[in-house]
Amino acid sequence: MEATTFSKIANREIQAHIIWEDGTFVAFLDVLPIVPGHVIVAPKQSYPDLEHLPSELHGPFFVAAQKIGAAMLSGLQAEGYCIFIDDQDGASQRIPHIHFHIVPRNEKDGLGRWPQENAYAEGEAEAYAGKLRAALQ
Repeated sequence: MEATTFSKIANREIQAHIIWEDGTFVAFLDVLPIVPGHVIVAPKQSYPDLEHLPSELHGPFFVAAQKIGAAMLSGLQAEGYCIFIDDQDGASQRIPHIHFHIVPRNEKDGLGRWPQENAYAEGEAEAYAGKLRAALQ
């Protein structure tokens, strides 16, 4: 698999503010943070998206994210944190390497929530649920 910016960071080919790593994952400050303290957690090996990440890494990936979130609570006195994944190139992922964004949150950080203003039209929820159920079978 082709080297990505994140695998180059893990291999020390690109400088980054690495805050934690183990044999499988690396965590470093995002160069363009949503707020100060915004961290990227990524596998050292490049996987383009969640669908390609081996299932045996799913649990350890979340454990790594939990470790960084706990550090935000204690080290940054954050009141909480958000975790999200940009997944799939066509849906805004800039680097084709699965990763968590972990963003420290405080009550008055100005970030707000995702807009949730688009309620389903009559019958629309049933149609979406049906498509997803069919895809899961």
